[in-house]
Amino acid sequence: MVDFNYEIDFALNNEEEYSDWIHRIVVKDAKNMGALSYIFCDDKYLNKINLNYLGHDTYTDIITFDYGNGMEISGDIFISVERVRDNAEKYNTEFEVELRRVMSHGVLHLFGHKDKSNEEAKLMRLEEEKAMKMFHVEQ
Repeated sequence: MVDFNYEIDFALNNEEEYSDWIHRIVVKDAKNMGALSYIFCDDKYLNKINLNYLGHDTYTDIITFDYGNGMEISGDIFISVERVRDNAEKYNTEFEVELRRVMSHGVLHLFGHKDKSNEEAKLMRLEEEKAMKMFHVEQ
């Protein structure tokens, strides 16, 4: 089950389409869908979480908390819509494209993918691209 929560004046245009997409990403990797929550917020909200839970006083676009066990994917994925907008502009891409990249990034973290080293980040980008291509795939 995928839930969408909004701490700011923002909402996905079609929650059902996004939920279906996330579910397909999870199933593709032979995982089971548990409870997955996306929380869309602003920089200030996410910075506070970053500081309180991770000890980092920096802005970020996403923080993922993993509650899954074994093959079940569960967690909370916090996304700063402000960071996503800024990154879309910085990387000269559409907001929706960058948003899907970040949303898939959170799920990939729940799969165990890391992005701290250059090699890990490169693999993460490849996996994000695969996930993003699934967005408009009809089942």
